[in-house]
Amino acid sequence: MRYSLVELAPVAPGAGKHAALEHALAAAEEAEALGYHRFWYAEHHHTTGYAAQDPAPLVAVASRRTSRIRLGSGAVLLNHYSPYSVAERFLMLEALAPGRIDLGLGRSSAGPPIDHALRRDRRGMPVDDFFSQVAEIVGYYHHTFDTGHPYASIDLTRRVEGVPEVWVLGSSGGSAALAGGLGLGYAFGSHINPAMTGAALEQYRQSYVAKPYGPQAPSVMLTLNIVAADDEDLAHRLTWPARALRILGRERPVPTLAQATAELDALQKAQPSTVRDGVVPPQVSGTPESLRAQLEPLVRETGATEIMVQDMLTDPDLRSRSRELVAEALAPIETGVADTHQPPIHPSKIP
Repeated sequence: MRYSLVELAPVAPGAGKHAALEHALAAAEEAEALGYHRFWYAEHHHTTGYAAQDPAPLVAVASRRTSRIRLGSGAVLLNHYSPYSVAERFLMLEALAPGRIDLGLGRSSAGPPIDHALRRDRRGMPVDDFFSQVAEIVGYYHHTFDTGHPYASIDLTRRVEGVPEVWVLGSSGGSAALAGGLGLGYAFGSHINPAMTGAALEQYRQSYVAKPYGPQAPSVMLTLNIVAADDEDLAHRLTWPARALRILGRERPVPTLAQATAELDALQKAQPSTVRDGVVPPQVSGTPESLRAQLEPLVRETGATEIMVQDMLTDPDLRSRSRELVAEALAPIETGVADTHQPPIHPSKIP
């Protein structure tokens, strides 16, 4: 089982974004030492609680502090950008850290004022052209534009030895067929929409068409909010900061465990944090042994070959210990599925 991390750079109460970003960069080094396969940075605009607004500069700095772990975006919100600019920016990162860059692509709204402020052309109504945007990036990376396409003559890959590994991220199933049709890996946000997981993955597999540049079979990554501790009680309580943020409001720093303990009522604290009968809660907790028992059946049922871990802990000691124990829980899990997701082939090397 491959296990990876997505980092939101949570801002702790009483601290600023500088400290959050320093912790987020140090976390990449820690993840590499713990055997995590990838480390992705999120994109969240105009937020008080998260410091990761743009994944690219964080990936660039983290590439100088690490040597093995794959680095990337979870995700670039493509609805705000030109596909060309994203493709070129991540090719520059690929040149900086050859063979280690992922480009996770998604779409999301930050609310009408911010969405409008992010736009370059503000004259018309926004258009949802995510499918064509992703296809355009694949075209730049793998020279798949049809003859006569206006961008067919553009070659961004010259003098770059490889290209980033492209993933499509989703939490509603709307992009599952897109990922499958383009032969790309699909990362599903089970922590956001657990009830949709099975249907989205089935749609992805049914629509999958293997391409020369990608995995030769569907490649599924599950994203889950997971925390761990040496005992079950503490592990469950570690879900409370994320729970307080979700229930009581996001426009503030991520609460500490002590703050969340004071803010949540008894019913909110008692909400389940274990996977039971295939039902995935928003936050999953446990010791390494209990997490393995919870997640092994889920991995078999979904056919996932990788789990992407998210957490919202701001206490550095609790977070480090949690990530260490999560790695201990996930590493021994057998997926039962052949992982065919290899680094993408540079277009000049495709027969």
